[in-house]
Amino acid sequence: MLSFKVTTVGASSGVILSKEAMARLKVKKGDKLFLTEAPDGGYRLTPYDPEFARQMSLAEDIMHEDREILRALAK
Repeated sequence: MLSFKVTTVGASSGVILSKEAMARLKVKKGDKLFLTEAPDGGYRLTPYDPEFARQMSLAEDIMHEDREILRALAK
């Protein structure tokens, strides 16, 4: 388990990630991270964007339901 200390960054607070943490998260400087609530009441810090996942799920549903229309439009 990794632990981090909250530090002051200008007028805000921030967390500094070690190289090991960045490697585990598969992120690099400038990437976005999301703090999401876990089912157990805790929180997760992840590069996974829940809004993007929701949008992709909707797109997949549309592509599945309307595949014949999309196939005709692709011609």
